[in-house]
Amino acid sequence: MVLIPEIREQIMLPDNVTATIENNILTVKGEKGELKRFFSHPKIDIKINSNTIEVYSKNVRRKEKALIYTFIAHIKNMIKGVTEGFEYKMKTVFSHFPIKTSVEGDEFVIENFLGERSARRAKILEGVSVEIKGENITVSGIDKEKVGQTVANIERATHVKNRDIRVFQDGVYRVSRGG
Repeated sequence: MVLIPEIREQIMLPDNVTATIENNILTVKGEKGELKRFFSHPKIDIKINSNTIEVYSKNVRRKEKALIYTFIAHIKNMIKGVTEGFEYKMKTVFSHFPIKTSVEGDEFVIENFLGERSARRAKILEGVSVEIKGENITVSGIDKEKVGQTVANIERATHVKNRDIRVFQDGVYRVSRGG
């Protein structure tokens, strides 16, 4: 068992971003919106100075060190989300039956997938917007996890069952993920 005496990491906040922490809930506000996340561990402290967020721990073991850097990655994703946002591009691919896609409320609807009569539906999470332009689909939002989960929901809805996937490659696929 190897103990590291202390880890003190600082994350600089951009000019147009503010952060507060209350009851282990970190709130980050920026020009695109506001994100909240719960961070709690008995050995890890998060403090906010004027324009930095400091993640600090004493007598760190390997698991706490990994958790500290996980917290830092989440905080950086929150900052990037409220300043730039996250955007994933998807594409509708079909060779057998023309697929028709649309958005109905908080659901992404895929019609005529492999000639099926009933539409397939994928959940669009709160705070995520989906735009359809022909066969190109853009999924965007400020919360990286919600945007990524919405893309996964759409891809999962077009999973081919009981057919040879080498022949039936129809579906909605992620083409790129951008910042």
